[in-house]
Amino acid sequence: MLKSTNTSQGGKGITINPKILWLVLAAVIVIVLAATSFFVVDQTEQGVVLRLGKYNRTVGPGLQFKLPLGIEQSYTVPTQRILNMTFGFRADQAGVASTRLTTGGYPEESVMLTGDLNIIDVEWIIQYRISDPRAWLFNVQERETTIRDISQSVVNKLVGDLAILDVIGPERTNIEFMTQQDMQQSFDYYGLGVTITTVRLRNIVPPKGEVQDAFEDVNMAIQDLNRLVNEGKEQYNRAIPRAQGEAAQLIQQAEGYASQRVNTARGDVARFVSILEAYELSKDVTRTRLYIEAIEAVLKASEDTFIIDRNLENFLPLQTIQQQFEGGTR
Repeated sequence: MLKSTNTSQGGKGITINPKILWLVLAAVIVIVLAATSFFVVDQTEQGVVLRLGKYNRTVGPGLQFKLPLGIEQSYTVPTQRILNMTFGFRADQAGVASTRLTTGGYPEESVMLTGDLNIIDVEWIIQYRISDPRAWLFNVQERETTIRDISQSVVNKLVGDLAILDVIGPERTNIEFMTQQDMQQSFDYYGLGVTITTVRLRNIVPPKGEVQDAFEDVNMAIQDLNRLVNEGKEQYNRAIPRAQGEAAQLIQQAEGYASQRVNTARGDVARFVSILEAYELSKDVTRTRLYIEAIEAVLKASEDTFIIDRNLENFLPLQTIQQQFEGGTR
């Protein structure tokens, strides 16, 4: 038994039990071993374990064991989270989706030259996921810098092959698709262990100043042109159907008039044929009847009719006789 005596005035001796010392030492050793033997991997992560500095294994979520006292070291990698990287602008707070975005502060990333030698400011976002935690940790030293450099190189190459109006307009979706494809090929070549999930062009405008003002004037002219074309098409759609309807109406009227004339001609022919047959049966009677009908048609067509003799000495007042018959007297 060890004893410790306080030699100061009025002091008393203190006795320390060796068993207690051994228990305390054992507890400290157990705590140190436990603290260095277990680690927790989150549900969105994977753990990479090194043994004496060399890759040993990859573990999943949960409570995991490793050799204590630094024999094995663990690193957690967020393999189930979607990571963002912005170009030409930054978020006020990294990792917060609802924050305000600051634009125009990184022209060295976003300003580039198009295929028709115009300067354009392109801002974009990439989203990626770590698919191979071992490759992500050990294959490339400056991972984020490498991702940023590859993305800028790919976008500059694609924009440099197109005209400025194509970049802003019809080729925008194709640029996003080709950027994702080319970046993934480069990441696989360098073994980054990253999978690109989304590439989105956020804002595409000419640089601020005279270039942007001139480009806005061009856009306004294009919009005016499109507006006038749409108005012309609208008037065309109103006028053409109306003209087609009027043309169809005139055609129907002409066809009706033609049918009427044909039917009238056919009736006249039939009437003439019937008269001819009657004339052949009785020529004198038919001739007299035709004469009387002709005289009747002539007299009906004239309002004032006078019949006189051959020597112009006397006439028959048919107008007075007609008025008497119309008035009811005989």
